[in-house]
This record gives sequence, C-alpha cells and structure tokens, in this order.
Amino acid sequence: MNNEGLFLIGDLPGFTPEIARLVSMMNYVRSTTLSAVEGLGAGELDHLLDPQSNSIGALLSHIAATEVGYQAATFYARELNALEKQQWGAAIDLSDRARREIRGHTLEYYTDMLEQVRVTTLAELSRRDDRWLQEQTSLRSGKKVNNYFKWFHVLGHELNHRGQIHWLRKRIDGRISATG
Repeated sequence: MNNEGLFLIGDLPGFTPEIARLVSMMNYVRSTTLSAVEGLGAGELDHLLDPQSNSIGALLSHIAATEVGYQAATFYARELNALEKQQWGAAIDLSDRARREIRGHTLEYYTDMLEQVRVTTLAELSRRDDRWLQEQTSLRSGKKVNNYFKWFHVLGHELNHRGQIHWLRKRIDGRISATG
C-alpha cells in the first residue's frame, strides 16, 4: 500500500469528493490493519488463545468477508449468493467452523485476500457518485440507513477487529516461538 497522502483525507483521482474522503479513511484503516500483522508467521496467525477465541488469520478473513457482504448489499442490492456463502461463510460466522477451516495460511495469503476484495470495492466506488452515498434502504428493524453509513460501518468494523488483533498479538508474541 502506498503511504503517500495517508494522513490526508480529501480528494483522490477517480472518485467524487465524498467518496474520495471515504476511500481516504478506508486506506488509512487498512494500513493500520496491515501494520498490526506485519511479520506474523503461520503459527501466530493460527494461534487460538482459548477454545472460543478467534485466530488473527480468522479475523483477517472476517474483515475481508464483511467487505464482500457489503459489496453485495450496496453495489448489487442483494445478499451473498450460495457460492459466496460457501466461500466466506466460515469467515463471516467466526464459529467452530472458522477455528477448523481458517488455518495453515501465510500472511501473504491473507493480505492478498484483503487486497483482492479492496480492488473490487474501489472499482465499484469509482463508478458511483456522492448521491449514491446518500441512497437509503431500511434495516431489518425498519430504521433507515444510507450507503455512506454502511461503508462507515465497514470502516468501524475493521478498526474493531484490528484492535482485537493488537490485543491477541500482544498475548502471543514470544509464546509461539517458545512453544513451537
């Protein structure tokens, strides 16, 4: 990721003004996520602190899966299809299935996944304008929500899991190499 302009929220080539601001924030958040996992090996990415915890690898997959879900909802006005549910289901749920299935990958596997998902997000956002950000739908509760809030939620979601990743990393640093 190019860090030039990372601390500037503003206009970006190829995006309308408000979408550019959103993308600027998304870029910053992603850079902090990538920084949080820099240098981790497969053992650290797979480590489970306890039987109910999620691994750092699973959290990275979950961040990507959530973005895919919001792509479907906001860009294509649909829920995940059967193939997407099969591909992303374990990462979305973060359940026992995720603890079994999301294992044995390198950091590059996860960072490539995040990048591939983000490429789609950015391509789709570049096709939209600021009016699209204001388009409203209703939540299951009936409350109104616009696309801007949905993508703001994606940002907050990644920040939340980045915090979990920091927390987990502090607890496993040194442990993995000491225990194998």
